[in-house]
Amino acid sequence: MSGTFVGMPAFPKAAREAVHNTTLRGNLRHATHTIRAKREAAVAEVPDWAELREAGKQIKDHTLRHLDRYLVQLEESVTAAGGTVHWAADADEANRIVTYLVKATGESEVVKVKSMATQEIGLNEALEAEGIHAYETDLAELIVQLGKDRPSHILVPAIHRNRGEIRDIFAREMSEWGRPAPEGLTDTPAELADAARLHLREKFLRAKVGVSGANFMVADTGTLVVVESEGNGRMCLTLPETLISVVGIEKIVPTWQDLEVFLQTLPRSSTAERMNPYTSTWTGTTDEDGPSTFHLVLIDNGRTDTLADEVGRQALRCIRCSACLNVCPVYERAGGHAYGSVYPGPIGAILSPQLRGTGSEVDASLPYASSLCGACYEVCPVAIDIPEVLVHLRERIAQGGPATEQGAKVVLKPAKGHAAERAAMRAARWAFSHPGALRTGQRVASRTRRFHPRTLPGPGKAWSASRDLPALPAEPFRDWWQRTNGGRGDERMSGGSTSGGKDTGK
Repeated sequence: MSGTFVGMPAFPKAAREAVHNTTLRGNLRHATHTIRAKREAAVAEVPDWAELREAGKQIKDHTLRHLDRYLVQLEESVTAAGGTVHWAADADEANRIVTYLVKATGESEVVKVKSMATQEIGLNEALEAEGIHAYETDLAELIVQLGKDRPSHILVPAIHRNRGEIRDIFAREMSEWGRPAPEGLTDTPAELADAARLHLREKFLRAKVGVSGANFMVADTGTLVVVESEGNGRMCLTLPETLISVVGIEKIVPTWQDLEVFLQTLPRSSTAERMNPYTSTWTGTTDEDGPSTFHLVLIDNGRTDTLADEVGRQALRCIRCSACLNVCPVYERAGGHAYGSVYPGPIGAILSPQLRGTGSEVDASLPYASSLCGACYEVCPVAIDIPEVLVHLRERIAQGGPATEQGAKVVLKPAKGHAAERAAMRAARWAFSHPGALRTGQRVASRTRRFHPRTLPGPGKAWSASRDLPALPAEPFRDWWQRTNGGRGDERMSGGSTSGGKDTGK
């Protein structure tokens, strides 16, 4: 299997295949329900969780409104602390910068901290094309890389694998990447973790270049923050001589006081821990400790265009906790691969189409990958109203046109098959604005109900394939109302005035 999402089918087709994989569904159900239950218990311990959630939302919204100012402040702070800042408009530019920086060191391999941003831009593949080997050091990312697989979860990229599958991957693939798995390896968690530790240790001690992302960047000090649970991040951030951090421009918080809010909400929402076992912070370089050279690559890659959308921009609040994935009934059944993006689940359904546009069938289908149950909004620690954005994106895809009324660069093209949907909506609008025609149509529909098909023809087949058509009543509600109420209030049913006087609603 390819390690990238290029060429993936649209969500409906990918999900249809995934739901028939009973092993996948069992793995996902067990993992998401376990994480969900632990998160609920961890959040319940905090009496002011609602206030923390609102504070996180307000901090993020404030930062996004003044992002230009905070980005300049961040660059000045990082530079003053001994780091170098690079700006990348898109994935290609970011990959060129990182590749150049690694080649400048004379090295041909790097160790990596788990990073959604580097997955988003396809950094591993770009480095490999230039003869540079990138080694993932997060346990779940290591499993995915060794298995030539794709990540399927924001927090636990190998959530779709069970212990037996992981043991087989280690036994089969580790020897080709470095130290082989121990003889007689079993699927017990302790043995699997020990095999990964031994395999990675030699890479940590040998690597001269580390690549990371960042959970947060503090504008007023130029400090970057990585939170993790295994300690591999701490090794990558401290042992190499050169550190290159690739971070989205939205990951800024203004001050350390603002950071304190997220260091409470992120671990409880993601790993259900009161605090992360490893919280690593670094500010530029020092002569005594850590890398002697630090580069920060700030990537846009569609974020500015997303920021221009007054409704969709709230997706940029995301702190990548993955709580929305663990409560989503669609994700639980379809899995992360069906989304065709490194950002799966509810947040991916609103983030990917904005970052990448909807020129492909995959991205045009993602806003429809939801039942709109609202569970994702309830658990989001920064109160992203994902259902609101999903409906907003569906409207834009159905109508087509520019990303915003102000005119953003990304153009949202109508997805294939939406012409019929737009025609149906226009017909409904006309009928509801002509009460006489609506009344006649309802009566005709009621009297001919015995001839109605069980499934819809044409484009409607997709809708009725998994739903029963609602049965029409023997008579329209209007007729029943007139018959049982003797015509009282019939003016209101037809949209007329009941005051008997002149129209005063000017």
